[in-house]
This record gives sequence, C-alpha cells and structure tokens, in this order.
Amino acid sequence: MKAKFRSLSGGLRRLLGRLRLPTPRPKRAAGLGLALGGGFARGLAHIGVLKVLEENNIPVRCLAGTSIGSIIAGAYASGVSLEEMTARGRKIRWRDFGQWTFSRMGFASNQRLEVLVKNFFQATRFEDLKLPLAILASDLVRARAVVFTSGELTLAVRASCAYPGLFLPVNHNGQVLVDGMLVSGVPTRAVADLGATVVVAVVLNNLMPPAMPKSVVEVLGRSFSIAQQTAEPLWRRHADIVIEPDVGQYSWDDFACADELIAAGERAMRAALPKLQRLLKAPADKLIAAR
Repeated sequence: MKAKFRSLSGGLRRLLGRLRLPTPRPKRAAGLGLALGGGFARGLAHIGVLKVLEENNIPVRCLAGTSIGSIIAGAYASGVSLEEMTARGRKIRWRDFGQWTFSRMGFASNQRLEVLVKNFFQATRFEDLKLPLAILASDLVRARAVVFTSGELTLAVRASCAYPGLFLPVNHNGQVLVDGMLVSGVPTRAVADLGATVVVAVVLNNLMPPAMPKSVVEVLGRSFSIAQQTAEPLWRRHADIVIEPDVGQYSWDDFACADELIAAGERAMRAALPKLQRLLKAPADKLIAAR
C-alpha cells in the first residue's frame, strides 16, 4: 500500500512539474497616493487638500510625508479625522513640539513630538496603520535619504522634522538623521514606491516675498528654500499632479493662521480636481510608464 502511495505521489509531482502555470504579477495599490512636503506651519494647508478629496469621495490609497507632511500623513494614515486635525491645528503652538536647549548640534529639541504622536495618532507603529505610509528623513553623515515604512512612528516623525541647525539631529542605528526636506522637498518617489498609480505632490511655497531675514530661523529657512528650488525637477518627475497652495505670505510659525492655511489648501486642490479626476480614469500602466 505504501509503495503504491509513493508511486502515485511521485507521478503527481512529475505531472505538476510539467505544468507551466503563469506566475502572478505583484499587484499595485491602484489609486491616489499623496506626497506631502514640509513647511512648518504652512503644512496645515495639507488638511485642506485632504478635505477636498474627502468631499469629492476620492479615496487616498497611500501617503508619504516629509517634515510636517509626515505629521499630517501619519495622523491621517492612523485614522485621525480631518475634524480632529483641524481642531488640533488651531491649537498647536511651538511649545507642543519644540523646546529650546543649549547644544552644539542645534538650538532646540523636538522630543516633545513623541508625546504629540502618542496622544494624537490612532496608532504608533507603521504596522498598525490603516493606510500604507512612508516617512522621509535625511542621513546627514552618508548624505542620503532614509525612508521609514516600519517600526515606531515616533522615531520616524521626529527624524523627519529635525530641521538642521534648529532642532537636534536624531541618532538611530549609527545614523544622524535630520529633516527629510534636505534630500527631497516632497517625497514623491517614496509614495510611488508604495504602489500609487496617481501621485499627487503637495508643495508649500517656503520662499517668502523679498525681505531681510530677522532671525537665524529665517536665514536657515530661506537658504533651504533657495536650494530646494534648484532640486525640484528630481521630485517633480515622479508626480502626476503638483498642488501648490498659496501660502508664501505666512511665516514658519504662523500656527495661529490655521484656518487661512487650510483654506489655501482647499482652493489649490479644487483647482486641480478636473485633472485629477481625468487621471484616475486613465489606465494605471500608462501613468506609471510615463513617470
């Protein structure tokens, strides 16, 4: 009996070996991916972009964020409602995420962001999020991008928001991590890698009208903005649509202008809606190939 069973099993294996079954291709998360850029208080405009998408029943399939974009993207991916985000945005102030300190590596610590993430997000690990998320930071020593897609959100957000010169760098696994904006103002490549078939980039105008800088923060901010303008083609090539809310008149710490900043995001997204709706109807393969 055993001999017959072994013979039958062997024959079955040989038969299956001759069959050339098609290898399934990995599926992409077809749909909209949002790449949210940095800009301190101006990042509240991201909430307005998300509001317009929800009002028009356009689901977001995945997100990537740099700097404050990582906070908005992380909160949304964890399940925080836009109503909650708006309410928190109206109340947030410097003391909620920054604390002045004395160090050769920076003027302030952003360790308070850990408390903000733990108290505000609906999840504190990437693995527990409702939507795929990537958070971008910069490795200051190796001069390269570091993309977080797993592990603790608190670490990723702190690193992505560690504006060089202002906040202390975040040390992790031998890396010296600072703001993701240093390597990519908008993390379009990261959200494309998550599988988005339509990539929408939200870039915040960080360069204010010509004026003499009045503080070291303004000197740093204006310097980075000028540098990023020359690097824009690198992230724009991965974007299908670029949303540019009109927020250039607002300062880096204008959190008190939350309603105006959110409204600017809404206006910019509404203006781009017809193009977005056309792209969402286009064949995904053609969109991906065109990037």
